[in-house]
Amino acid sequence: MATEFKNRMREVMQMAWSFVRKNGYSMSEALKCAWCNIKLRALLHKKVVEFYFKKTDGTLRQAFGTLKEGLIGETKGTGRKPNENLQVYWDTEKEEYRCFKKCNLVRFSK
Repeated sequence: MATEFKNRMREVMQMAWSFVRKNGYSMSEALKCAWCNIKLRALLHKKVVEFYFKKTDGTLRQAFGTLKEGLIGETKGTGRKPNENLQVYWDTEKEEYRCFKKCNLVRFSK
Protein backbone atom coordinates (compact mmCIF):
# COMPACT_ATOMS: atom_id res chain seq x y z
CA MET A 1 0.00 0.00 0.00
CA ALA A 2 2.76 2.44 0.92
CA THR A 3 4.63 1.74 -2.31
CA GLU A 4 1.53 2.36 -4.41
CA PHE A 5 0.93 5.68 -2.60
CA LYS A 6 4.56 6.77 -3.06
CA ASN A 7 4.47 5.91 -6.77
CA ARG A 8 1.25 7.86 -7.29
CA MET A 9 2.60 10.88 -5.41
CA ARG A 10 5.83 10.73 -7.43
CA GLU A 11 3.83 10.68 -10.66
CA VAL A 12 1.67 13.63 -9.55
CA MET A 13 4.67 15.72 -8.49
CA GLN A 14 6.62 14.96 -11.69
CA MET A 15 3.62 15.94 -13.82
CA ALA A 16 3.03 19.10 -11.77
CA TRP A 17 6.66 20.21 -12.03
CA SER A 18 6.60 19.67 -15.78
CA PHE A 19 3.52 21.93 -16.00
CA VAL A 20 5.36 24.58 -13.97
CA ARG A 21 8.51 24.39 -16.12
CA LYS A 22 6.95 24.02 -19.57
CA ASN A 23 3.69 25.97 -19.26
CA GLY A 24 4.38 28.59 -16.60
CA TYR A 25 1.69 27.33 -14.23
CA SER A 26 1.83 28.21 -10.54
CA MET A 27 2.46 25.19 -8.33
CA SER A 28 -1.15 25.31 -7.11
CA GLU A 29 -2.56 25.26 -10.65
CA ALA A 30 -0.11 22.55 -11.66
CA LEU A 31 -1.05 20.26 -8.78
CA LYS A 32 -4.78 20.69 -9.45
CA CYS A 33 -4.27 19.86 -13.13
CA ALA A 34 -1.98 16.90 -12.35
CA TRP A 35 -4.50 15.37 -9.93
CA CYS A 36 -7.29 15.93 -12.44
CA ASN A 37 -5.26 14.04 -15.07
CA ILE A 38 -4.55 11.13 -12.71
CA LYS A 39 -8.23 10.83 -11.77
CA LEU A 40 -9.34 11.08 -15.41
CA ARG A 41 -6.95 8.31 -16.49
CA ALA A 42 -8.28 6.05 -13.72
CA LEU A 43 -11.88 6.70 -14.82
CA LEU A 44 -11.03 6.15 -18.49
CA HIS A 45 -9.89 2.62 -17.62
CA LYS A 46 -13.26 1.91 -15.96
CA LYS A 47 -15.93 3.48 -18.21
CA VAL A 48 -16.82 6.06 -20.87
CA VAL A 49 -16.13 9.53 -19.49
CA GLU A 50 -17.25 12.99 -20.63
CA PHE A 51 -14.41 15.52 -20.33
CA TYR A 52 -13.41 18.94 -21.64
CA PHE A 53 -10.04 20.23 -22.79
CA LYS A 54 -8.67 23.28 -24.59
CA LYS A 55 -7.56 22.62 -28.14
CA THR A 56 -4.36 24.20 -29.43
CA ASP A 57 -6.37 26.96 -31.14
CA GLY A 58 -7.92 27.90 -27.76
CA THR A 59 -11.43 26.52 -28.27
CA LEU A 60 -13.03 24.23 -25.71
CA ARG A 61 -13.71 20.66 -26.85
CA GLN A 62 -16.15 18.24 -25.28
CA ALA A 63 -15.05 14.63 -25.65
CA PHE A 64 -16.44 11.23 -24.75
CA GLY A 65 -13.65 8.72 -24.36
CA THR A 66 -12.53 5.51 -22.71
CA LEU A 67 -9.59 3.16 -22.31
CA LYS A 68 -11.67 0.19 -21.15
CA GLU A 69 -10.56 -3.03 -22.81
CA GLY A 70 -13.93 -4.20 -24.16
CA LEU A 71 -14.85 -0.84 -25.71
CA ILE A 72 -11.73 0.13 -27.69
CA GLY A 73 -10.83 -0.86 -31.22
CA GLU A 74 -7.91 -2.83 -32.56
CA THR A 75 -4.50 -1.51 -31.59
CA LYS A 76 -1.76 -1.35 -34.19
CA GLY A 77 1.84 -0.62 -33.25
CA THR A 78 3.25 2.50 -34.86
CA GLY A 79 6.78 2.17 -33.57
CA ARG A 80 6.58 5.62 -32.00
CA LYS A 81 7.89 6.43 -28.56
CA PRO A 82 4.96 7.46 -26.31
CA ASN A 83 4.80 11.16 -25.48
CA GLU A 84 4.55 11.81 -21.73
CA ASN A 85 2.84 15.19 -22.32
CA LEU A 86 -0.17 13.68 -24.13
CA GLN A 87 -3.18 11.74 -22.88
CA VAL A 88 -4.38 9.21 -25.43
CA TYR A 89 -7.99 7.99 -25.36
CA TRP A 90 -10.47 6.08 -27.53
CA ASP A 91 -13.06 8.57 -28.85
CA THR A 92 -16.41 6.80 -28.68
CA GLU A 93 -18.05 9.22 -31.13
CA LYS A 94 -15.43 9.00 -33.90
CA GLU A 95 -14.44 5.40 -33.09
CA GLU A 96 -10.71 6.15 -33.24
CA TYR A 97 -7.81 7.08 -30.98
CA ARG A 98 -7.37 10.76 -30.10
CA CYS A 99 -5.10 12.68 -27.77
CA PHE A 100 -4.76 16.02 -26.00
CA LYS A 101 -2.08 17.82 -24.01
CA LYS A 102 -2.39 16.95 -20.34
CA CYS A 103 -1.88 20.57 -19.34
CA ASN A 104 -5.00 21.56 -21.35
CA LEU A 105 -7.46 19.39 -19.41
CA VAL A 106 -10.25 21.61 -18.05
CA ARG A 107 -12.65 19.25 -16.27
CA PHE A 108 -14.41 15.90 -16.44
CA SER A 109 -17.69 14.45 -15.19
CA LYS A 110 -17.78 11.46 -12.90
